[in-house]
Amino acid sequence: MKSIEDLIRNHPFLQDLDKTSIALMAGCAKNVAFDQDTYIIHEGQSADQFFLIRNGAVALESYAPGRDPVVFCTLKSCDFLGVSWLAPPYRWQYDARALEPVRAIGFDADCLRKKCDANTAMGYALMKRFVPSLMQRLQAARLQMMDIYGAPPTIGSAQDRAR
Repeated sequence: MKSIEDLIRNHPFLQDLDKTSIALMAGCAKNVAFDQDTYIIHEGQSADQFFLIRNGAVALESYAPGRDPVVFCTLKSCDFLGVSWLAPPYRWQYDARALEPVRAIGFDADCLRKKCDANTAMGYALMKRFVPSLMQRLQAARLQMMDIYGAPPTIGSAQDRAR
């Protein structure tokens, strides 16, 4: 059986993270599992954890009045779930539902924030991992919105359109 440190070290999201950071993170981590169709997080609730998905798939969902939930992103093995733990007010901005059985590493957000504050090198290393993924997810969401709602034709540069 692998230790939690081994699981963290071998997760692609944290690949090449230094041994000290992995040991610090392991003190905030535990193995978690979710059955299919189980909600892992709910919009508006306290973002007191984040997860590294080891196996399974998770749908990120958003609700609009009078409509069914809209899946705006699907996460799979090797992804992370949750960024709302990073910045106040530490509240989830969406729901996440297991599309199939999910195994993950769950991190206590308060514990990890305190360790990042105490070890700024680790905090910076984590931010350098989260930000590019967030940028990719934002770009994917933008493209999905354009596909759903249609993008108006544009002429000229962004500066021309701003005038």
